[in-house]
Amino acid sequence: MVIVLWAVSITAFVIIQLPPGDFLTSYIMKLEASGQIVDEAEIAALRKQYDLDSPIHLQYCKWMWKMLHGDFGKSFEWNRPVRDLIAERLPLTVTISIFTLIFTYLLAIPIGIYSAARQYSIGDYTFTVFGFIGLATPGFLFALILMFFFYRYFGISVGGLFSPQYQLADWSGAKFIDLLKHLPIPVLVIGMAGTAGLIRIMRGCLLDELRKQYVITARAKGVSERRLLFKYPVRVAINPIASTIGWLLPGIVSGQTIVAIVLDLPTVGPLLFRSLVNQDMYLAGSSIMILAFLTVIGTFISDILLVWLDPRIRYEKQAR
Repeated sequence: MVIVLWAVSITAFVIIQLPPGDFLTSYIMKLEASGQIVDEAEIAALRKQYDLDSPIHLQYCKWMWKMLHGDFGKSFEWNRPVRDLIAERLPLTVTISIFTLIFTYLLAIPIGIYSAARQYSIGDYTFTVFGFIGLATPGFLFALILMFFFYRYFGISVGGLFSPQYQLADWSGAKFIDLLKHLPIPVLVIGMAGTAGLIRIMRGCLLDELRKQYVITARAKGVSERRLLFKYPVRVAINPIASTIGWLLPGIVSGQTIVAIVLDLPTVGPLLFRSLVNQDMYLAGSSIMILAFLTVIGTFISDILLVWLDPRIRYEKQAR
């Protein structure tokens, strides 16, 4: 994990600075476009202030040393510590992520099991159609459709996570309830594609298991369908889904950046996008490191779940 995160930190820091210029170059261009004249002395002072006069390897070393001590640096654009900016958005991002994961798995796994157990039934065909629609429809397009529908027919806006009167208010019971009222639309939009994909995975894997000899033998011995289904085939078929948690976690935590921008969600995704556009290297690099850390942790959780779900993995480990 340490080696992976170290490699990601180097790659991310270098790639962020590959485009020509830096944040200061863009900042000076904005000042000149507004009619302000910036002399060379002021440019040199700003470059020193932002620590952009050092070679890239020294900038990286300073950033890593501070990050290991809990200091993620200072955002150029926001002129605030990166830690504070991420801390403001991370709780809401994690809240959306948790609800989306619950929605995705609680919906996808039962539907996948039903579709496999009732192959070629009307329900199977119905879920298949909706599954392909979910896979084919971009999340941002679905968000735009919902926003138009609710505003056109109900006169309400589904963007954001809070009503206008609660956006700047301190946390309270009323604000939390208002948050819960706004969560269904982001959860539905972000979780739609993932749910559709997991339904297809669960259905396909379970169908493969149901055709194997041990299932046919158990059915011939008179084992009930329900017990036969949930005893082994479902536990084995769920392995590919458990192994994808490492990929889903960072993707959901980033809030599906385009969807988050369309729905005006205060998540980490839009913050990362804006920092990349403006070459705000400390904010962008720290955000990427958080996503990389979530990927590594998600993969670790997937490995633990696989060992717990599939006894064959434990037996293989003992044999070695």
